[in-house]
Formats: sequence, C-alpha cells, structure tokens
Amino acid sequence: MTVHGSIPLLIVDDEPPIRRFLRTSLAVQGYRILEAGNARDALHIVAREAPEVMLLDLGLPDQDGLEVIRHLRTTGSKVAIIVLSSRGDEPGKVEALDLGADDYVTKPFGMAELVARIRTALRHRVQRQGAEPLFTHGDLSVDLARRRVTVRGAEVKLSNKEWDILRLLVLHAGQVLTHRMIMQRVWGPKVDVQYLRIYVRQLRQKLEQQPDQPRHILTETGIGYRLQTDSGLTEDEAVLRSEVE
Repeated sequence: MTVHGSIPLLIVDDEPPIRRFLRTSLAVQGYRILEAGNARDALHIVAREAPEVMLLDLGLPDQDGLEVIRHLRTTGSKVAIIVLSSRGDEPGKVEALDLGADDYVTKPFGMAELVARIRTALRHRVQRQGAEPLFTHGDLSVDLARRRVTVRGAEVKLSNKEWDILRLLVLHAGQVLTHRMIMQRVWGPKVDVQYLRIYVRQLRQKLEQQPDQPRHILTETGIGYRLQTDSGLTEDEAVLRSEVE
C-alpha cells in the first residue's frame, strides 16, 4: 500500500458503479475518499472539506462539469481538478483545461495511469502554493531560480522565447497546456499557432536525444503540449493498465 497521509480526494460522478470502483481502487492507495453525485453536492463538499484533488465527470445531472470548473477557479479554489469523461472531443478537452482543470482523462482509463496523474496533480498543487521547483526528468534539468538548463550535465543555451515556453511547461509539469494558453502567456492573444510549433520544434532540437521521438515535451494532438514527469505512466504501467468497464 502507498500511504498519502489520508489526502482527501473527492469523486464527482453520477454513476454509482464508477464511484464504487474509484472508491475501492483509490482507498487502498491511502486516500480519504469523499463522494458526490451532482454539482451542488460537490461544491458543498469542496467548501466544507477542502479536498486536495477532485475527480470530476463532466456529464452531471444538475449542471455541466465545465461550469463546476469555472465556478471553482473564479472563486479562487486551489483544488487539483482531473476531469474524467467519456467525451472524446478535442474542443471539450481544450475548454476544460482552459477553464483551469489540471488534467483530462478519457473513459475508459487505466488505474495505473489515473494514480500517476493524481500524483502529478498534487505536485502541481504544491507548486501553485509557492514552491520554486528544480525540475528534473531523465537527462533534463531545469533550475528556474538560476535560469539554467542542462541536458546530460551540459548546459543548454535558450533564446528568451524558448525559455519562456519551457518555464511555463515546468511550472505546470505533467499538466496539459493548450496551444491558446501557451500563446497568450508567451506572446499575447493575437499570435498564429505556427509560431508556437516552430519554437517547440527548436526546443526539442536542443533538449531531446531524438527530437522526432520526444521524451520530455510531449504533444497532445489537437490540444497542446505536456512536459513529462518522473511520476508519469511507465512503459510497464501502460502495458498493464486495466480498463474501467
């Protein structure tokens, strides 16, 4: 058993079998499980219990899950939100992430992957609370305080825009950042996505051993980019993932 100090985790889904499966699977990981079957109860629990993680289904009976995300972020809630949904459309994923969700997992999903995503979301929550991360993944190391990047121990020189993109990815390591979110933060609202693709290609040339098969800066097709973390899904976990029926 992996013990997490009874971290409170809220499951929001209107299907009792899904809640039961998640409760059973995550309780043995050491999480303190809270449950809600609709948006109203979920918001009450967030206000009362202050969970650190929320697993949120978008298809709730009383309110769209996207509105739950919007409400939580506009009211300043720092709860890490991982969307669990059978909606596979890219616009829905982009909207959830742009509203402030930390991650998006499409049903059916593997528990090994979900647990890894929860770990990453929790670390990202700590970063939002003020920790200054020294990011490492494999042969890549990024020191934000010193503005220093090394690959296999050798320092890598980045342009200002390359650094701005990499810094943003580090601050949200493990989280999917949409094209629009990155472009607004780095350039402003009126920039063609092709600029971003060019700079990401340049970053990969400098940071990746095989730029055409990146291990650090991953593409989320049609959505944006994710900086891989050491708590990401391993090859063995990917092979052994068990699907939720």
